[in-house]
Amino acid sequence: MGHDHGHNHTHGANKKALLLSFIIITAYMIIEAIGGFITNSLALISDAGHMLSDSIALGVGLLAFTLGEKVANYSKTYGYKRFEILAAVFNGVTLVLISIYIFYEAYHRFTEPPEVASTGMLIIAIIGLLVNVFVAWILMRNGDTEENLNLRAAFLHVLGDLLGSVGAIVAALLIIFFGWAWADPLASVLVAILVLISGWRVTKDAVHILMEGTPRNIELDSIIRTMENVPGVLSIHDLHVWSITSGQNALSCHAVVDENLSFYETQTILRKIEHELEHQGIGHVTIQMENNDHPHEDSLMCQNHEHDHKH
Repeated sequence: MGHDHGHNHTHGANKKALLLSFIIITAYMIIEAIGGFITNSLALISDAGHMLSDSIALGVGLLAFTLGEKVANYSKTYGYKRFEILAAVFNGVTLVLISIYIFYEAYHRFTEPPEVASTGMLIIAIIGLLVNVFVAWILMRNGDTEENLNLRAAFLHVLGDLLGSVGAIVAALLIIFFGWAWADPLASVLVAILVLISGWRVTKDAVHILMEGTPRNIELDSIIRTMENVPGVLSIHDLHVWSITSGQNALSCHAVVDENLSFYETQTILRKIEHELEHQGIGHVTIQMENNDHPHEDSLMCQNHEHDHKH
């Protein structure tokens, strides 16, 4: 129960951090868009567009947490927790598309640099930087940006926008002091590269979870050793380890035990394995106990096509 309580506490903190960040980012996005039109700054309008993507990312993330709280039912036996991962895929793909759009915009600005009200651009970009630093701090301080993939995606959006504000400030200063109009698209390209890397990583991690891949913080050899070192366990086979959602890992396997053990003893072994695995980050464990008389595959991983032929 302690494990669940800890998860619920983190979940609540993540949700609160996202809500606060969503309100701040959305409010400043509107201000920056208006400022962009007033100063005729394409850089600011583009940055406001980037902030819009942040706002969408945070909003979708918030929706994901809310839907993730819905209880499991006969139709969705794991509940709606996977929606968080779908939201992370959406965010990651959005980042990639935004970076492509920034490259496209930058190309046009290199060929035809627009006239920019650089002083107004500088002031709004500095305020934008401060807003993004504050939001990034909220997410880092109150949210689990390391383990929760959905929150990490939102955090990377904000980080990308923070770098966008830095780029806009540098570009504005170069335009003011040297009249270098090309500084604006150059800053955009550098930001786009960082945004592209972030988006690719988030999408890759989310797809890995959707493909039922082994969680990145789980060492499979260590898990196998832990189970086989429990007295009474002879071997392990048909092993699967996957993530239900960020920070919630599950395991299923068949454990071959000594045939002379009583029911009580096998239950004791089961409790011992569950306890050991919880310390290794696996909270949801399903183990089928077997003895040597029971026919089973020798392979560690389940070979589904072989099972299909037998049935």
